[in-house]
Amino acid sequence: MEDLEIERLCLALLDAANDKDSLVQEQVRKSLLTLGNHQPDKILTMCQDYLVKHHKLILGHRIVILQTIEMVVTSKIDTVSYPKIKSMISLASDEMTKSKDVVPDWQQAASNILVSIGNKYINDIMEEILSKFQPGILPHFFVVQTLSSLSESNVYGMVPFLNAILGTMLPMLGMAKQDNMKWVFSSALGHFSESILEYLANLDKAPDPTVRKDTFSSEIYAAYDMLFNNWLQNREAKLRLTVAESLGPMAQLMPHDKLEEQLPKLIPAVLSLYKKNPEHYIISKSLCQILEAAVNMGSRVLEMQLDNLLSHVHQQVNVSFLWYIIGTIEADILGQHN
Repeated sequence: MEDLEIERLCLALLDAANDKDSLVQEQVRKSLLTLGNHQPDKILTMCQDYLVKHHKLILGHRIVILQTIEMVVTSKIDTVSYPKIKSMISLASDEMTKSKDVVPDWQQAASNILVSIGNKYINDIMEEILSKFQPGILPHFFVVQTLSSLSESNVYGMVPFLNAILGTMLPMLGMAKQDNMKWVFSSALGHFSESILEYLANLDKAPDPTVRKDTFSSEIYAAYDMLFNNWLQNREAKLRLTVAESLGPMAQLMPHDKLEEQLPKLIPAVLSLYKKNPEHYIISKSLCQILEAAVNMGSRVLEMQLDNLLSHVHQQVNVSFLWYIIGTIEADILGQHN
């Protein structure tokens, strides 16, 4: 297929991406990906030019094109030219932060492009993202969300940046007044902590085997202080649950003396969440991580918490067993009817 034919076909597909039928949109993405697998730079350029030229595209149309860019980049990351990678980073970053309001589908599509590119070009991604993550200025929701996602998708690439990121983020926590910003900060801190723990558990594979837990301990404890003493009491259930989820891995990175000091308050607070939230698995997982951290450091506080712990854990076991019985009975009844 000649270049002119490819351009005409690509342009027709980009126009068709405006179709309201989700099946048509899916077919457009697949067709553009097929073209992109043959000529990634050309298709990415045409997608970019289309977005720039049609700056008033309806949102759904724009999202399909951004999703296509992500698919091509993910598929051909090793063959896309470096100048085109830089151009895609700039485009995605601009799309992600163009609106100050949170527009999840649009901004998530742009964020996904950055995360995909970050699996190979983490330094270039961080140069762009950190330019929008400046001290003393509350960042865009999706800037924090992208950092959080990057720490999940590229542990070895991101952990070396996390000490500086945490240092910049800590003063921002006090600036966050809206629940959605508190939520994204809490979620990011949990993901950062999990990434650090994974990095430390696999130092033999890590690019910098000299990284130590105490590199992050004081920053993690300062963040814990805000989450536990302020945000865990929030009226919004989704935020409380995310805070609780993040406290588990954060506890495993806290200085031992600080964790020992916090355990008499931390354990009862997490246990009390069982009554306030139906998502018991997340609470149990966090509790398990906290107890693991306490046991590993030889905490002397656990014995005093034992009765309270056993009471709540026993209740959880009973509930789980009850649901198992109900599920078994339902399966038997369905089997009899069939």
